[in-house]
Amino acid sequence: MEDVLNRAPVYLQLNQLLRSLVASAEFLPGQRFLTEREIAARFAVSRATANKALSNLVSEGMLEFRKGMGTYLRQHPISSDLGALVSFTDRAQVAGKRPETVVLSLTRTDDAPSDITDALAVPAQEPIWAIERLRLADRQPLILERRWVPLAAMPVVNAADLSSSIYQLWTGRMHLTISGCRQTISSVALTAGEAQHLGVPSGAAALQVHGIGYLADGRPLWVERTLYRGDGFVFSNVLGRVPGGNDAGIRSLIAATDPASPVQG
Repeated sequence: MEDVLNRAPVYLQLNQLLRSLVASAEFLPGQRFLTEREIAARFAVSRATANKALSNLVSEGMLEFRKGMGTYLRQHPISSDLGALVSFTDRAQVAGKRPETVVLSLTRTDDAPSDITDALAVPAQEPIWAIERLRLADRQPLILERRWVPLAAMPVVNAADLSSSIYQLWTGRMHLTISGCRQTISSVALTAGEAQHLGVPSGAAALQVHGIGYLADGRPLWVERTLYRGDGFVFSNVLGRVPGGNDAGIRSLIAATDPASPVQG
């Protein structure tokens, strides 16, 4: 990218150059952008001009200012319907993003905590797979996922099997029929280790999902404790009987209530 301005006029040229930079592969959604000082040095402009251009991109919704941290590329969140059991892979693809999965650990354990074995309705010391995965969209980490699955339900598995949709693995190759999942959602502050995986500061807000998934015969198939980046998702739900087709109205309402909201049309 050409980083030299033609000086006619500087302010408008800088705005366009920064827009192109935001759209380039040099920066990812959620990543920290250039500082005022870095822009001034890179494009040979005054810091006042750099500040004005940054403010302009914040107003346009391309960047967001985080107090005490700097300016970041605005996240384009993935929409998730709370009433539908849909894999992250499918949700990311529907949003036009490229999903990716990093298997952080795959461990067989005979000593799972009692709350896990109780939720899975298996005896203590029953062999269980403990799985930890990081889910990304367009190379941006969004979900830190922990699951526990009885060995009896998934006798043979390796990291390569878990590098994409686990739902497709279960329903496709393993011919399991999943009936549904019971979940609770709460807000939490991320620990330093969790935040490092998700690429955010320690103590950043996240949504924590506790869930139990069930097979068609009523047996629990998995227990999950999953962390969602707070700026990476928009969750939706429908209560009772309502007319359809007004998602745009909901998005406008959220944006009007919270101008810093990452909701996009």
